[in-house]
Amino acid sequence: MPRPRKLLLPLLAVACLAGLVLMLVLRPAPPAKQPASATELALAALTAPPDWPALNIYQHTIRRADFETLLTTIFTTGSTWRELISIDDREARIATGLPAPADVFHLAFATGPALPAPHRWRGTRDLPPAAPGKPLAGLHIAIDPGHIGGTWATVEERRLARGNEPAVCEGDLTLQVAKLLKPRLEALGARVSLVREQAEPLTPLRPPDLLALATSLAPPEFTASPQRLAERLFYRTAEIHARAQFVNQSLKPDLVLCLHFNAENWGDAAKPIMVGRSHLHLLLNGAYSDAEIALADQRFALLDRLLQRSHDEEVAVGTSVAAAMATATGLPPFQYAPNAANARPIPNQPYLWARNLLANRLYQCPVIFTEPYVMNSHTDYARIQAGDYDGLRPVAGKDRPSIFREYADAIADGLARHYASHRP
Repeated sequence: MPRPRKLLLPLLAVACLAGLVLMLVLRPAPPAKQPASATELALAALTAPPDWPALNIYQHTIRRADFETLLTTIFTTGSTWRELISIDDREARIATGLPAPADVFHLAFATGPALPAPHRWRGTRDLPPAAPGKPLAGLHIAIDPGHIGGTWATVEERRLARGNEPAVCEGDLTLQVAKLLKPRLEALGARVSLVREQAEPLTPLRPPDLLALATSLAPPEFTASPQRLAERLFYRTAEIHARAQFVNQSLKPDLVLCLHFNAENWGDAAKPIMVGRSHLHLLLNGAYSDAEIALADQRFALLDRLLQRSHDEEVAVGTSVAAAMATATGLPPFQYAPNAANARPIPNQPYLWARNLLANRLYQCPVIFTEPYVMNSHTDYARIQAGDYDGLRPVAGKDRPSIFREYADAIADGLARHYASHRP
């Protein structure tokens, strides 16, 4: 499969020369994902300036009421947006962060019948009728196995090891699931691409390449070394930008599945804290915090995703996938803290949450993040240690399928049910 060849260094130069505002809430990150904010790293770093005129394709495609409802109930968690986006019955006026006269982008609302909202992907209703047994025919799905794994797992803080037992590396686990899932989806008629096929980064950048940037960005309150910040810029920012470039410019899929395994805070990775609970949730784009929407690039991304209606497709697909995964795993839904600044519940969907993550913000199509299991729970850890196998085996006191096959089968089942029921 071809890989992107363009270096991200020119993009880095553009970002720095353009004077992009960098968000730096850079406290050391715990292994657990749930408490970690999407603003934990300099997410605006390596980002090109927004192309505000590109939003002109959405003129007259949405009514004021629909725009305001999505903005306030899904895409924001605070009220700062009101200082940057003003609304009346005719239009929204959006601060661009650019000098006058380009300092405001005007988005005209539909006052009569709304024009169709254009998008670069095919949604469920855009697909033609499928042949029997091929509910995913005509659909291009990209599978993004979360993290990197392999020798990079320690750097990216997604590796735990207990005694002499094989280490658990999330990037390796997600890649194993992806390779099981791909033929299952192809058998259902989909065209399937893997965003990565091995435990290696897509970005050509490495931490030493980012050391100068890290040194220049580190605020006084950041106590870790510039080397540690450079590592975070490598795997949390540069790597996701490289994947987004590959997804958006080469693959151009209709749907991206970002596969992950969850974890609770395990403390020392060499002597991890084990827990007795496990859970499941799926993430859709949304829940931009006040600090995030203050950044022009994130404000632009919010509007692009809102206006192209990717949220509607994510909810429809995610609902079916979540139901299938909940049935297969028996896991309860994960709950974020009430009124969390970086998460919003999807109404009437206990397993679905909105969060603003770099990948589901940058990938230019609907994106479903799956977050099942807890790698340092007693049961899930034992299942991971048991490896992949056919049928059932006694694991953690019960006959169970391979955790990897359970994961892949559940996603395939959820997608098959959705498209079989909802495409024309």
